[in-house]
Amino acid sequence: MRSATSTATTSASPRSAYRIALLDWLACAVGGRGEPAARAAAAVADGLEGRVAAAATAGHVLDFDDTYAPGLAHLSAATAPAAIVVGAHVGAGIDRVLDAYAAGFEAMAALTRANHPRLRERGWHPTAVCGAVGAAIATGKLLGVEATGLALLQAAGLRAAFGSDGKALQVGAAAAAGVRAARLAAAGATVSDDVVAGFEAAYGATWTSLDGAGAIEQNWIKAYPCCLQTHSAIDAALAAGASHDSAIDAARVAGAAQDSAIDAALVAGAVEVVVHPVSLTAADVGDPSTGLQAKFSIPYLTAYTTMRGAPTVESFRAVDEQVRSAARRVRVATDDSLLESEAVLRAGGETLARVEAAAGSPSNPMTPERHAEKIRSLTGGSLEGALEDPAALLD
Repeated sequence: MRSATSTATTSASPRSAYRIALLDWLACAVGGRGEPAARAAAAVADGLEGRVAAAATAGHVLDFDDTYAPGLAHLSAATAPAAIVVGAHVGAGIDRVLDAYAAGFEAMAALTRANHPRLRERGWHPTAVCGAVGAAIATGKLLGVEATGLALLQAAGLRAAFGSDGKALQVGAAAAAGVRAARLAAAGATVSDDVVAGFEAAYGATWTSLDGAGAIEQNWIKAYPCCLQTHSAIDAALAAGASHDSAIDAARVAGAAQDSAIDAALVAGAVEVVVHPVSLTAADVGDPSTGLQAKFSIPYLTAYTTMRGAPTVESFRAVDEQVRSAARRVRVATDDSLLESEAVLRAGGETLARVEAAAGSPSNPMTPERHAEKIRSLTGGSLEGALEDPAALLD
């Protein structure tokens, strides 16, 4: 099996890359705060940990936040809200907040990487399970304590929540749990080293050193608001349309039939998407009935992109029934010789497109202009100068 990150590169310095990822998470939190899960989390928020949970839920609910492929986890999802909210609470400047965020980010990367794909295969949600540890380390950096063991007592999160409000809510709970662990440590609480062995036994996990570095260089800044394991299929559908002179035009947006090979094959039920098996441990929904479920459906998003163009936040307000009908004719196959985030699109036995590194991956990053447009679309320009004052981030 080839490494999923063997060609990963980045042109940004580590410090700059952390700022980019933190700003990306902030934009996702602003864009997601009106979603049902985020509104619910905000409605019950109580105190510092409640505010962290609400912020973390908002930042993850669109599934547009950055993702670390070697651990298949959203590293900013729990660490960014912990660093920002606690940083503002203790009066830390942006440099201290960035340092705390980076420490939590890298520690969470090490833990998710060491347990990929084992946690996911056992039914756990790595972002939530390991997010409690990442948030505890970020908070501990600000409070001057070590709280990893206490965080393990509260680690949780289920894959079964994917496609529902529960996915974002359990990430919010993980962020709050990490903050609570660090505050307990600051108040004098301790726990024995036995909890690490207990964590390994209960989760089927492997413990590792959390003194990691370099994960930020392998981080994806997502181009589409849906599961990372659907992105190469989306880009393959876009490439197939372009290669057969069927660019997205007014007729296509309206759902009119096209004459391209991919459109014809879709109608005939001869479309196949081939992915690495790990993709189906994250994006395994075959026939979605809600917009949230559609974010985890390779057949649906392949058909959607063919018929409507690349998905946006608005694409997931509801399921498009025309697309859903077409998606039932898309077959998903697996091949463990592929990269973990690779997709091959075939139609009528012909390979139309192969995408090893979708837009937003470290080896195919979004341009600054495209990323700026993502941020503007989520925030309306409200984050200008946002990384200058942590307290201002909470407005």
